[in-house]
Amino acid sequence: MTRFGEAEFARVKDIMPAYDYALQIMATKLRIIYMHYESVGDYNPINHIQSRLKSFESMAEKLSRKGLPLTAGAAREYLDDIAGVRVICSFAKDIATVVDTLERQQDIYVVRKTDYIESPKETGYRSYHLIVEVPIYLPADRIRVKAEVQIRTQGMDFWAGMEHKARYKNEGTIPPNLARELRVCSERIAELDRQMSLIHDKIRMFNDDENAAGE
Repeated sequence: MTRFGEAEFARVKDIMPAYDYALQIMATKLRIIYMHYESVGDYNPINHIQSRLKSFESMAEKLSRKGLPLTAGAAREYLDDIAGVRVICSFAKDIATVVDTLERQQDIYVVRKTDYIESPKETGYRSYHLIVEVPIYLPADRIRVKAEVQIRTQGMDFWAGMEHKARYKNEGTIPPNLARELRVCSERIAELDRQMSLIHDKIRMFNDDENAAGE
C-alpha cells in the first residue's frame, strides 16, 4: 500500500482541518437547501446528502497514480476531492436544479464543472461533478479551500458503488466481461432514470388536474 513518508504525513495532517471546515460548510449549505425545499414546496430535488474526507491512504495512492510526489503540497495543489460531498437526487432532472442552486450561491466559487451524465466515462460511470472553492474564515486569516460535489441519481449511485466494489475486489482492474456487464447496466439505469422522470411528471400533472378540479 502506498503511504506518505513520516515527515510528509505530519504535514498532510496539518492541512486536513481546513478541508474538514470546507466539508462542514458545504454539507451545511446543502442541508439548508434541503430543508428549504422541504418547508416551501411539495417536492424536494434532494433525496439525501453524504460527505467524507479522503483517507490518507487514498490521497497517497491517487498522487502515486498521477505520477506526483507524495507531499502535502502536491495534495493541496492537485487533489480536488480531499473534501467530498455527494448529493443524491430521486430523478435525473433534479440534478440540473441542484447545480443551478449551487452556482447561485454567492459565497462559493465554482472552479470546474464536469458532466459525466451527458458524456459518461468509458466504464459507464455517470454523475455531475462540481469543484468549488469555499472561503474559510480563521481568527487571523481567510483562505479558500477546494471541495468536490458529486450530484447523481439513486440509480447512478448504486451503479457507482457496485463498480467500486468490483474494482476493489480485483485490485483496481475489472475483468473485461464484468466491465461489459457494468456498461450495459449503466445504460439500463440511464433509461430507467429517464422513464421514471417521465412517470413522475405525469403523476404531478395528474395531481395538479385533480386539485384544480376540486377547487
